[in-house]
Amino acid sequence: MKVHERIDGRLRSFIEAQPMFFVATAPSGPGGHVNVSPKGMGGTFAVLGEHRVAYLDYHGSGAETIAHLTENGRITLMFCAFQGPPNIVRLHGQGRSIPKTSSAYAGLLASFPSPPDTHGVRSIIEVAVDRVSDSCGYAVPLMSYEGDRDLLIRSHARRSDEDLAEYRRVKNGHSIDGRPIFAGEAAALDG
Repeated sequence: MKVHERIDGRLRSFIEAQPMFFVATAPSGPGGHVNVSPKGMGGTFAVLGEHRVAYLDYHGSGAETIAHLTENGRITLMFCAFQGPPNIVRLHGQGRSIPKTSSAYAGLLASFPSPPDTHGVRSIIEVAVDRVSDSCGYAVPLMSYEGDRDLLIRSHARRSDEDLAEYRRVKNGHSIDGRPIFAGEAAALDG
């Protein structure tokens, strides 16, 4: 394993070339569940600087990452080479969720030059990277990339903004450990 001072040109090129990555977060303390989520779709990840990255967070079956980031900010992103020379890059840092309802959302969204339809995005996850490392990846299998799935985009296209707000309130109101997620938005919707 090698630790790097920053996301330099070579690491940036590797990260941006990967069609998927993994996000890991955990609640504070000894209890609760560690969460690992696969992420993908071209145009949904951006390297914003040598120590800053972000990705578009679409509505989904859970919102553990947002709950954990709200609680403690800890996050790790992992990129694996499934084609070409073996490599694994991990970005450790402090993350935050910028909800679609936030005034900062539009400015940060401009950092994504060619995102797919953004109607279904519920937030942008921004990470201040404090540790960059890579390792061999010798045991990561070789796999072929056939393309992005469009099911998530098509699913969200059928929902109005009000439907998505209700989805966040009902299905993303709490993490699997009972931690509140979109608490401020839920209060505004209920009140």
